[in-house]
This record gives sequence, C-alpha cells and structure tokens, in this order.
Amino acid sequence: MKVFVHHIYEYEKGLRNLVLHTTSKENLEMIEMKLGNRKINYKIYETKNGKLNIFFGAEECVEVIKKIGKDYLVDYTAEEDFILGIMLGYDRKKQCERFMKYDEINRA
Repeated sequence: MKVFVHHIYEYEKGLRNLVLHTTSKENLEMIEMKLGNRKINYKIYETKNGKLNIFFGAEECVEVIKKIGKDYLVDYTAEEDFILGIMLGYDRKKQCERFMKYDEINRA
C-alpha cells in the first residue's frame, strides 16, 4: 500500500496523468475508498493471475483505457501498448524501440 499511496501523491502533484498500479485483491476495498475520497477517476481490471491492475488519474486518460476496453494488457495491440506506455510516462524512445520490435516479431 505504500507504493499505492506514493502513486496517489505523484498524481496529485502533477507528476503523472495516469497511473497503473498492480496489487492483490485484498487491497481492493481500501484502494477504492482512497480513490473515491479523493474523487480520482479509476478503472480496475483483474489480471489472468488473479491480481488487480488499477488505472487511475485524469478523467480523459482513464476514459482512453475504458475505450480500449480490453480486460488484459497482454491482449493490447502494439499500437494500444504504445499509447498506454506514453500515457503512463514511460521513456518515449524505449516505447518506440519496443513498438518497432513488436512489429518486426509479428511480421516474421
């Protein structure tokens, strides 16, 4: 939960517009309470291994995640994965490299 609280801090300070936090189901009630109390938009997906992926942050960013509408990150296309990485603030150059590598693998 310390990492989750730090993610909230980074969002509220404007360091991130969107956060992806992965946690166990036992933290769900507390996480929903904290996000709800702060009126932070969020979307929760269960992972294939039973954990939870919690996207939270700016309404526009969370809406993009909802619009993509895939329950599992492994189901994202290369383009969706690229967009998500950029939205999460990952290194742009590395995201470009990852995208190009993914594209090469799928063309082979």
